[in-house]
Amino acid sequence: MDDTSVRSGNLPDESATLALGASMAAVLQAGVVIFLQGDLGAGKTTFTRGLLAGLAYHGKVKSPTYTLVESYPFADFTIHHFDLYRFADPEEWDDAGFRDYFGTDSVCLVEWPDKAQDLLPSADLTLELEVSNTGRTYRLTARTETGQSCLTRLSTPSAAA
Repeated sequence: MDDTSVRSGNLPDESATLALGASMAAVLQAGVVIFLQGDLGAGKTTFTRGLLAGLAYHGKVKSPTYTLVESYPFADFTIHHFDLYRFADPEEWDDAGFRDYFGTDSVCLVEWPDKAQDLLPSADLTLELEVSNTGRTYRLTARTETGQSCLTRLSTPSAAA
């Protein structure tokens, strides 16, 4: 991928993180895998909440820290939001049967993907969030042609990395 495969910027507050998620909702397609990376409190679940709101989901969106996965069915695909923070061993990924959630009829958002190491399917997009002063910074990177297609259609300002 080239420099058009990265978008980055500042998210001064929670509403900006929600707006980034809503923008992503507009360009999603079934089969996409997005890795969400950042420390605790960086805004991974807030981004997911914005993405779901952008798809007109009006229910409660909670972090799947204890349930490990929360699923949200839509007409074109089901969104599966994973949080692997509590994994102590990558083999827990296979033991949980999560591989079956990934397919052409789903969009998978994975927090703490490093906890499953190389057992996860590859990411199409990676979103890195980092606390910065009172807000956040983000870096969204396309890892595949599918991810690049989504990123190209995403309406956020592009910034130099």
